[in-house]
Amino acid sequence: MHYTFQFSVVVAKLPYLLDGAVLTLEIAFLSFWLGACIGLLGALGKSYGARPIRGLINAYVIFFTNTPALVQIFFLYYALPDAGILLSPMTAVVIGMTLNSGAYLTDILRGGIVSVRREEIETAQVLGMSGPQMVRYVILPHIAKTIYAPLSNFFIWLVLGSSMAAVFGVEELTGRAINISTQNLRTIETYSVIAVIYIGLTFIASITLALVGRWAFRVKARIF
Repeated sequence: MHYTFQFSVVVAKLPYLLDGAVLTLEIAFLSFWLGACIGLLGALGKSYGARPIRGLINAYVIFFTNTPALVQIFFLYYALPDAGILLSPMTAVVIGMTLNSGAYLTDILRGGIVSVRREEIETAQVLGMSGPQMVRYVILPHIAKTIYAPLSNFFIWLVLGSSMAAVFGVEELTGRAINISTQNLRTIETYSVIAVIYIGLTFIASITLALVGRWAFRVKARIF
């Protein structure tokens, strides 16, 4: 069978797809920053909390890092209504990805916290630094250099992982591609175009994160 590619029918929908790409980034940003808040609390709790608190945090991390994020979102969206809690598809996706991100970021951030050596803090104390000065000039730069690359990679993963939202009818980039290919039956062309858009999104995100890392933390993050 001879197949003739017709990209023009997909290119005509480019503004519609780019609007979906914006929603893709919004999902990734929300999930990342909300997950980072959970991860910071989890990391501090695992590092300095009492034993019961550490146990609860470990249970949370083990559960969410050993079950697929998609399954977790399915649970939120389809099981919670039985308990009287009805979430919109977008809310369920963001909450699910946030809880999943929080578990991974707990371990990433804890890795940064424990990487600060006692000798560095003692040296700062000998130099007469105050608490805020130690945090500003010793602790934060050290933690940033340790975890910046993993955090950057995790954000890129969230950009791509947000495509799970399409399963629940959220019209982010993949969701809109499904709509278009269903209408025009140009599946190959549609998914080729959104693949290029995803590459563009991750490339721009990688460059931005690398520049921010070099400017704010003097971290030479790798681009791809």
